[in-house]
Amino acid sequence: MTGLSIRTQVKTSRGFSTLVALIGLAFAGCEATPDVEESAAPVSQAESSREPGPSDDALRQADANREEWLSYGRTDSEQRFSPLEQIDESSVTGLALAWTTPTGTTRGMEATPLVHDGVMYVSGSWSIVLALDARSGKELWRFDPKVSGRAGAHACCDVVNRGVALYEGRVYVGTLDGRLIALDAMTGAPVWETQTTDPKQDYSITGAPRVVKGKVIIGNGGADLGLRGYVSAYDAETGEQVWRFYTVPGDPAKPQESKALERALPTWQRGEWWKFGGGGTVWDSMAYDPALDLLYVGTGNGGPWTQSLRGSGDNLYIASILALRPETGELVWHYQTTPGEVWDYTATQHILLADLELGGRLRQVLMQAPKNGFFYVLDRATGELLSAKNYVPVTWASHVALATGRPVEIPNARYADEPVVLRPSAAGGHNWHPMSFHPKTGLVYLPIFDAPFGYGVDPEFVHRPGLFNTGADPVGGTDSLADGHTVGALIAWDPRDAREVWRVEHTHLANGGTLSTAGGLVFQGTGGGRMRAYRATDGTVLWEAPTGTGVIAPPISYAIGGEQYVAVVAGIGGGMGMASGDPPAAVLASGNAGRVLAWKLGGTARLPEPDPALSVAARPVAPIDETLDSGRVEAGRRVYTRFCGHCHGPHAISGGVVPDLRRSAPAIYEALPAIALEGSLLARGMPSFDGVLDEAKLADVRQYLLSRRASLLAEKAPRPDPALAPMPSVNTGEGGSD
Repeated sequence: MTGLSIRTQVKTSRGFSTLVALIGLAFAGCEATPDVEESAAPVSQAESSREPGPSDDALRQADANREEWLSYGRTDSEQRFSPLEQIDESSVTGLALAWTTPTGTTRGMEATPLVHDGVMYVSGSWSIVLALDARSGKELWRFDPKVSGRAGAHACCDVVNRGVALYEGRVYVGTLDGRLIALDAMTGAPVWETQTTDPKQDYSITGAPRVVKGKVIIGNGGADLGLRGYVSAYDAETGEQVWRFYTVPGDPAKPQESKALERALPTWQRGEWWKFGGGGTVWDSMAYDPALDLLYVGTGNGGPWTQSLRGSGDNLYIASILALRPETGELVWHYQTTPGEVWDYTATQHILLADLELGGRLRQVLMQAPKNGFFYVLDRATGELLSAKNYVPVTWASHVALATGRPVEIPNARYADEPVVLRPSAAGGHNWHPMSFHPKTGLVYLPIFDAPFGYGVDPEFVHRPGLFNTGADPVGGTDSLADGHTVGALIAWDPRDAREVWRVEHTHLANGGTLSTAGGLVFQGTGGGRMRAYRATDGTVLWEAPTGTGVIAPPISYAIGGEQYVAVVAGIGGGMGMASGDPPAAVLASGNAGRVLAWKLGGTARLPEPDPALSVAARPVAPIDETLDSGRVEAGRRVYTRFCGHCHGPHAISGGVVPDLRRSAPAIYEALPAIALEGSLLARGMPSFDGVLDEAKLADVRQYLLSRRASLLAEKAPRPDPALAPMPSVNTGEGGSD
């Protein structure tokens, strides 16, 4: 595919906060418009002493560069370990806010900031990119790729972006609508742009690109919508496509694109998967070993989930770790974590590389904790399985057999005959949130989820292009989440002994990725709006600070002028953020206003006060007096769960990311046909369901939403003060409770 060379003038910003406030009030019940400022004019860098970079050598030798954070995982091994130690177990109590910079967004923020030559480069929701002075937070330039709101209607899990790549004076970003764009690192001006996906299909990009040997590597998402996965490499200088590796075979009546796909074809049996895509999208994890010259990528779930719709067999190469040659895309080896995957158990979770002593010998290993609940340690030269132990409760399989490398499934785990409730849930025991490795402790610091999920074949499944096509029953799955105990936690995992060493449980299910440091610390942000430092050996909380809104992104650390900083982007979102129940107080108060925060010892900055115009908590929820019919409420609940709950949250609770439909302005309920059938808010990311829903079904949805609104108001109603209640007439002599 030919790269399109463009150089355009970026525009100045104006009136953003007022615009967001007006949109939030006018459309309180629908998907928000792409909520970014227009791109600010770049600051002149004519007298700057900054050097173009980093080079290939700098990226390969990043571990020796203590002060900077040059790539997504800091180094090719993706360990997310900082060798800086000024901030340690003793000094961390003096850590204070150095600066904070607003991103101008109110959606999920998942990016890892990069720092080079005193400048921080960070991406935000809707694929915007900012360059900041890493010492002060001052904005140097801002690039807005002008992603259409329509792209947000087809993204799996929020309009997030996990980061950029740096290489020889350029910044590379993948956009939600499938483009790969190279920017001038000095000015933010576009250099080239390539459409990496078919814009007629519902692909999206939320992952961070990597640069290996002059090639920009990027994947995409969309397996749940019915697409075929692949990963591609582009020339960093020109944007020309160098190679593409498809992860699942195409139409068997046609020639396959590679020898690897020819070998995979026999593992797809008795189905027409190519008509449904097949899945296996490469939407996140990558790592690179320059000594072995192997690029590792993780692949996603099968599409649709249920094999009855796509065909039986192992279905290579879904839910797999692939080792590719970065020059050609040739497959060297693969390991499939979940053969014939049917539970949304992707293997796109963070991959990290390390050298561990196992069985009395030093092994070059690859580690991953994919969604299926098992922690894998592989020989990264050969793909040999060295260990696989569950890191969360697992009920779909009893264990992984080391001799075969295959999980031993329980009866009916595939829910072909009847529904079954299993652990982990479709969100996984671990999702995209990066883990980190500490070479001194030998531990991996892993954000986990423990939740049940009810799997069953969708009796009403019809393949609908542009909508979710999992083939699994969404109503049963949502109902099961309300019936079981759920846990979000940070655990320290020993990959040598395959055991949990310590854990800290959180009050919020969605929490951030981790950073480990030579100062003996582990940093993690929480969905509840805190940044914390834990002692790496035992998990003791040594420091914490407010972040103003929820955090799901991973922190980094860097140094300038002899001072160490810890930085993170804040803004709750993503799939877990949208579905994690009532928003924390910090998210409600701030309206989830995104920001970049940096702390240092002796910092003197303060968090800004929340903007009342963005505060969800400040908006009154007026009662709507309308007679509700219990039968229609239940019918509306089922329609809502099937078509709306994925974005607006189960039980119509959005988690603070998209509009909470319980709190909608009354006019929104009247406008449901125009919104959902006529697509009046398509440009703001709200899809049209014309041809799928009708006015009668929307009337039932309205009844359900009004019932949820009434429940919210009942929860907020003043309760009698126990101190004013009459004393009981009989004293039992037993103690009370509080």
